[in-house]
Amino acid sequence: MLFLIPLIGCGLVALALIHAVFPKVFDWKRELPLLSLVNRQLMTVHTFFIALMVFLMGLLFVSSAELLLYSALGRKILWGLSFFWLARLITQLFGYSPKLWQGKHLETLVHIVFIFLWSAMTVIFALGAMT
Repeated sequence: MLFLIPLIGCGLVALALIHAVFPKVFDWKRELPLLSLVNRQLMTVHTFFIALMVFLMGLLFVSSAELLLYSALGRKILWGLSFFWLARLITQLFGYSPKLWQGKHLETLVHIVFIFLWSAMTVIFALGAMT
């Protein structure tokens, strides 16, 4: 477990950094002007803060795995994060339309990879909280 928490942290730092290419990958230059100003800014501001929180979460896991696993506060944090990633898993399964990925090889692969990642984090954090 002491190895898995920092490993997940590295993955989350990478995931946070990937958010930097969202505007290009999702063609925000063309897509966002079609939205109202408030919705356009919600997309950009919320994406930034989601990426920031994922980055900080990753840094916490890389720098403080022992404290998370072996302190009462750390175990409470792990329970909370297990619940958070369970909610993200449920959203991955039921919040996105299958039209976004069905019949598309890359999108289906990404969908399956995220189901695996969110499931793994949910279980690993719950197990860590029980140590």
